[in-house]
Amino acid sequence: MADSMQEAKKTLRQQIRERIAAIPDRNAASDLARNQLLQKAVWRQAHSILLFAPLPDEVDVWPLVPDVFRQGKSLALPRFIAAKKHYAACQIKDLVTDVKIGQFGIREAADHCAVLAISRLDLILVPGIAFDLHGRRLGRGKGFYDQLLAEASGTTCGVAFDEQIVKEIPVEPHDIFLDCILTPTRWIEP
Repeated sequence: MADSMQEAKKTLRQQIRERIAAIPDRNAASDLARNQLLQKAVWRQAHSILLFAPLPDEVDVWPLVPDVFRQGKSLALPRFIAAKKHYAACQIKDLVTDVKIGQFGIREAADHCAVLAISRLDLILVPGIAFDLHGRRLGRGKGFYDQLLAEASGTTCGVAFDEQIVKEIPVEPHDIFLDCILTPTRWIEP
């Protein structure tokens, strides 16, 4: 059964990557998603936010960084801790000195940034390959975000293009459900 679950996830990842590649203007879609998030109470009320540095096939949330600083919110980014094979949320105070290119070629918190308890963050924005209307998320297959989210007590919000929303995500016991999902045209609360 585990093999069939992994095969189903692999097939879904490939289908979604093809859908994302066909989006005519991902920048415009990202703008819509960010603008929608800025209007939500969950954003306005959050004092501490974990963002992610997007990959080219993800909604670009990076332009939210100046808004976080301007609004006096605390900003955290994930940092991969290779020795423990997991991500930690780390505080960012300065984009020039506190951000580096990490092990996977993704911008992340520099080594000197303070680790924050994920349970102390108000809003955690979460990337993924696919999401469903029940708050289930399909990641890239390593389980790193599920480990991080297992300790979250703030609002967990998946961030996706509309093309990443599917009827059902196959789940395993370690998979974490999200509180809401943001797309360019929808705000989904399971």
